[in-house]
Amino acid sequence: MPIIVTKRALNPVVSLMELECPAIAKKALPGQFVMVRVDEKGERIPLTISDYDSVRGTITIMYQRIGLTTQKMDLLNPGDILLDVVGPLGNPTELEGVKRAVVIGGGVGSAIAYPQAKYLYAAGAHVDVIIGFRSKELVFMEESFRRNCTNLYITTDDGSYGEQGFVNQKLEQLLAEGNQYDLVLAIGPVPMMRAVSNSTRPHNLKTIVSLNPIMVDGTGMCGCCRCTVNGETKFACVDGPDFDGHQVDYEELMNRLSVYRPQEAEAVEKHNCNLQRQADEMKKGEDR
Repeated sequence: MPIIVTKRALNPVVSLMELECPAIAKKALPGQFVMVRVDEKGERIPLTISDYDSVRGTITIMYQRIGLTTQKMDLLNPGDILLDVVGPLGNPTELEGVKRAVVIGGGVGSAIAYPQAKYLYAAGAHVDVIIGFRSKELVFMEESFRRNCTNLYITTDDGSYGEQGFVNQKLEQLLAEGNQYDLVLAIGPVPMMRAVSNSTRPHNLKTIVSLNPIMVDGTGMCGCCRCTVNGETKFACVDGPDFDGHQVDYEELMNRLSVYRPQEAEAVEKHNCNLQRQADEMKKGEDR
């Protein structure tokens, strides 16, 4: 059973959970993900394996508390059990032979980029990391990245921490300064991955992006995670989640990601109303 070992908030919107999943921890590699279900009536959601420890038999996931499932997950605590965690799924990121890389994370995507940076740095590669956030209060994993990269650059939209600007602007500066790389790996919001890909295209620099479209089963059976890459339909769960950033149809991907937003908002609102009602009932009971 996937028991929660540790849980903590990383910033006002992102939480970390370490789960006891020895079979998954034994096989996990950077870039892979798990499908998580909180309870019997809950949906299945994909979450990237942010870290893993085969000796302790644990995996680490990080999630943004934005949807119904992640909000329900965040009500659990160490010692509680998730209904099921399936994985590792997806193809590992191809990192063999990389000597110089830029690993870029945007927002919660920084958690997904971390295992790749850690793997490359441990293998002796030169690893520059760029992580971007809207503001200082949202920055997380700074020290973890510093221990596992050659250079760390932090950007914030409002300039409240690190350098003001976007991650692709920092990348363009590094390239303009003459830095040479074998690989750029970008993980984060779709507009950010598209911007990074547009920055590297003129340099003919290999760019890998990790796609996280809508998924239901994570094994290629439902077809919900289809995306267009180089004019062909691909399933992110079995063909990816990594793809050539210069070949992804980002416009289609963004449109598909927004399809169920009204239903997602309705589910969250209903859930919050139920929680408030339960809290009110508990308070009435205490007042009696």
